[in-house]
Amino acid sequence: MSEFVTRIKVRHYELDTLGHVNHAVYHQYAEVARFEWFRHMGGDELAEGGLTIAPVLLETRVWFLRELRNGEEIDVTCDATFGDGKTFTMYSEIRKLDGTVSAKIECVLGVMDLNRRKLVDKPVEALRELGLRV
Repeated sequence: MSEFVTRIKVRHYELDTLGHVNHAVYHQYAEVARFEWFRHMGGDELAEGGLTIAPVLLETRVWFLRELRNGEEIDVTCDATFGDGKTFTMYSEIRKLDGTVSAKIECVLGVMDLNRRKLVDKPVEALRELGLRV
């Protein structure tokens, strides 16, 4: 699967007292990119609700490499890897426009059956049944 990219502009209210992006905001940037990735893959209905299954974030890890400052534009990438289990992994990078990697993010996700409140066995198949091109 090819890498997907979302562009985001750093806003002044995302800064901490040191003048660079607060650590928690990196998670928000990754969430924006994941949401856009799902939409790009054909998951517009995920945003509308009313589904019986939905992707859920189970775990996330961030490696902070270079600071980001107010007004900088960044590209946030997404690349999903599916295996045989109940979870899949989303890899992201937050890159400055000059190519400098500011952070790397690894997330473990699953697809939850919202009625049973349990993860489905094969998330890639469940997402394809929703019409996603994964």
